[in-house]
This record gives sequence, C-alpha cells and structure tokens, in this order.
Amino acid sequence: MIVFDKLWDTMDKMGVSTYQLREKCGIDSKTIRRLRANENVETKTLDKLCAVLECRIEDIAEYKSEK
Repeated sequence: MIVFDKLWDTMDKMGVSTYQLREKCGIDSKTIRRLRANENVETKTLDKLCAVLECRIEDIAEYKSEK
C-alpha cells in the first residue's frame, strides 16, 4: 500500500499549505482528499507535487506492506 504520510511532513517543513498546493499545482480538493486517505492518485499529480515542493518521490510517498 502506498501512503502519503511523508507528504504532510514535507509540506510542514517547507511551510506549504493545501491551499498553496491547489493554487501552485492546480491540484483540486478531491485529489487532496484522496492523498489524505492514501487512495490512488495519478503519477502526473505526484510529478506536480515533487516539482512544487522541490523534492523526490520518496519525500512524499512510501510503500508499506499491508501484512
């Protein structure tokens, strides 16, 4: 399972709010809800997040076994 816990930590460290993500990335509130719920998102969304936060994918997402 892919989880986005690191995204919120990275955003906190950088002082970026979900409002700023919507404005800078064009990410809508439904997608932010999906990220919070660790649901599927498109890779282009991950690309946008990495670009705006100037980070790597492992700074915003990680795989955790469901076992």
